[in-house]
Amino acid sequence: MAVPRGRLEPVEAEGNAGRQGSSGVEVVFPSDPATPAPLCPHGPTLLFVKVNQGKEETRRFYACSACRDRKDCNFFQWEDEKLSEARLAAREAHNRRCQPPLSRTQCVERYLKFIELPLSQRKFCQRCQQLLLPDDWEKHGEHPVVGDISITQLKRPSQLLYPLENKKTNAQYLFADRSCQFLVDLLSTLGFGRVLCVGTPRLHELIRLKASGDKKSNIKSLLLDIDFRYSQFYMEDSFCHYNMFNHHFFDGKAALEVCRTFLQEDKGEGVIMVTDPPFGGLVEPLAITFKKLIAMWKEGQSQDNSHKELPIFWIFPYFFESRICQFFPSFCMLDYQVDYDNHALYKHGKTGRKQSPVRIFTNIPPNKIILPIEEGYRFCPLCQRYVSLENQHCEHCNSCTSKDGRKWNHCFLCKKCVKPSWIHCSICNHCALPDHSCEGPKDGCFVCGELDHKRSTCPNISTSKKVNKAVRKQKQRKSNKMKMETTKGQSMNHTSVTRKKKRKERAHQYPCS
Repeated sequence: MAVPRGRLEPVEAEGNAGRQGSSGVEVVFPSDPATPAPLCPHGPTLLFVKVNQGKEETRRFYACSACRDRKDCNFFQWEDEKLSEARLAAREAHNRRCQPPLSRTQCVERYLKFIELPLSQRKFCQRCQQLLLPDDWEKHGEHPVVGDISITQLKRPSQLLYPLENKKTNAQYLFADRSCQFLVDLLSTLGFGRVLCVGTPRLHELIRLKASGDKKSNIKSLLLDIDFRYSQFYMEDSFCHYNMFNHHFFDGKAALEVCRTFLQEDKGEGVIMVTDPPFGGLVEPLAITFKKLIAMWKEGQSQDNSHKELPIFWIFPYFFESRICQFFPSFCMLDYQVDYDNHALYKHGKTGRKQSPVRIFTNIPPNKIILPIEEGYRFCPLCQRYVSLENQHCEHCNSCTSKDGRKWNHCFLCKKCVKPSWIHCSICNHCALPDHSCEGPKDGCFVCGELDHKRSTCPNISTSKKVNKAVRKQKQRKSNKMKMETTKGQSMNHTSVTRKKKRKERAHQYPCS
């Protein structure tokens, strides 16, 4: 998983939306947008709306697709807000300042020079996370520098680079070797010749390492990731600086064509997409992006193969199953537990809560995927798929029903299997934790509270749009007046910029990743 991004915590984003007595932020995708979305340092922004139970839709706004904390990317613009030429110019200048200091071409040129250096001159600055050429040594003289960088180290940049640790914006969790090796072996067994790695840098590394060290392995890989630091280690045909929440290639059409060529090679045969999105991100923007990549792959398909699907492994927590299957009905969830090196909770375990909640969602038939028996998986002849050892087949549900690896119990009143810690509540008339609140949130429309539809399809949503529009105009006039007064005050104190602010601006040389 590369870098967590999103507007809300997962439970808020996916679990509470549309529940009574709660509020949340939804992403809006206009069917026919009149104008393109404004840009922030992370590419096109997304359109959001804050919704509250029992209230009309509030004013819509644009915000960053990649950061859910305004401290990390403070872009904010009302959908109907008109900006002056001066503010637009200032925004463009800010976006340019926040871009990586080196172009993709410059990174490749530096890398080619770096590998030609003798081992004693190959240095890496740990503070700046940058490969150093001899001309750079003086600038980094007081920084912690690692020397004698071998070719083997260059092939494993995820071990050389520090994982980013800001949990709200750019925590970077990397596959443990166990999971990574399992995925590589599985892809090889299934016969794939090309892997599009979307936010899976460690998988990309291992595929390339295996291809270079094993003459029998001819799998190729292309990494799409928002972490610009990987640009230092790969040529243009093996890495694209990419934001998976808005399908944005930072290096423009050239990078887009690299991805298109990779997907359409051999008429699209033998390729699979493996993606490990940040768990804090909203499912809908991700699904729309993945559908754009699927459409790119389909462009190279003949009419006879129009029914085919691009094989996909989407790695995500099991409690997002209903949301993922809503966008991709052909997907099923495997029982395999994916674990990570630097995450305290998402690690493989044999019992209970110690187990990782991260699973693989795929459109590949599960009977084709063999899970390792030595790690606690077994084949269920009734389900015709591999499941966790404790995931027992329920004769009433006619399937192995557990989602978290524990044995689930069948509730005859709910007519389904539930977690072993749940009991049936006669007041709620469904199973829940023993200490749950019977007056807790329930599914329904945010506008009228009815249970048979969501806010976006509510028939009452447009009843007060005219009133809301007038209120918004009045608020906009007040906001513009306050901005003018603030700008006047700021211009008088412009020369007193603090060192702390300058350091913060320098920190934005790399986009939040």
